[in-house]
Amino acid sequence: MALTVSVIALSCQSQTRDQQITTVQELKPIANYGFTIDSVLKHVKTLSSAAFEGRRTGTPGALKAKQYIIETFDVLDVKPLLEDFEQPFTFTTGSKTYNAVNLLGLIEGTQYHDKYVVISAHYDHEGIKNGTIYNGADDNASGVGALFAFAEYFKTNPPQHNVILAAFDGEELGLKGAYYYVDNPIIELNNIVLNLNFDMISRSDSHELFAVGTRYSEVLKETVESFENLGKVNLVIGHEGLDSTDNWTNSSDQAAFHNKGIPFIYFGVPDHKDYHEPTDVYENIDQQFLLDAVQTLLTVFTQLDTKQL
Repeated sequence: MALTVSVIALSCQSQTRDQQITTVQELKPIANYGFTIDSVLKHVKTLSSAAFEGRRTGTPGALKAKQYIIETFDVLDVKPLLEDFEQPFTFTTGSKTYNAVNLLGLIEGTQYHDKYVVISAHYDHEGIKNGTIYNGADDNASGVGALFAFAEYFKTNPPQHNVILAAFDGEELGLKGAYYYVDNPIIELNNIVLNLNFDMISRSDSHELFAVGTRYSEVLKETVESFENLGKVNLVIGHEGLDSTDNWTNSSDQAAFHNKGIPFIYFGVPDHKDYHEPTDVYENIDQQFLLDAVQTLLTVFTQLDTKQL
């Protein structure tokens, strides 16, 4: 997540300007996950390990993360969107030029062959500062782990819409990868009907996972409002610019899609004490919350996938 934000508690499922009453649904235990839980945890632990040196764009750690993601996509039978998975690009911030690469996989849909859903998570983080590694377990190895869970689920449960699995680079440096993608689309933007973006989904003291962006689509709003919470996760609509809380609409890669008029939902947790700190390590995530959050995202997607987007 690129921007620091503060959080005020919101009502469960939705909140209006006039109603501030908190209603917490009963959380239902999850009996069956749509993915292998040990695999998701392993991916998050691996990507946030010291060997990846914080995955800062253009560094050896980022190149190692790139290769890890490509190899995992291959194992999970994800097809490359291009001739290979890579969409390289360069950008300059200040006086420094960065060599970056987006990683783009394709899952072909069974029904809506001309419509695409982009499911995204950035894989870069802060790298090494003053000799200290900023591992980025929650931000955003957790989101990449969710991409792999979706890929695993799709092996035996193909979606109705085409799905682009996008691991974006350069998010921490200004959402560079996502903006490069929408400005240089491989698929016509008119055929992209939705972006689901995952950025920080593995820990929340309040057990809240925010869904941002439903205000722009009645289908998205109805789906999230009627969602029955799973496991430890309380799915909440908020931070959409409709109240006094911080507006997260442009806080991560979904901003690039929103800028092009593409409906989106950004899923993320409130900031915590380890946000953009070297203590954002695997040992400090909430493993159960992560797994339940991934299943929540997967269930939201499968509900949306059956609808005309």
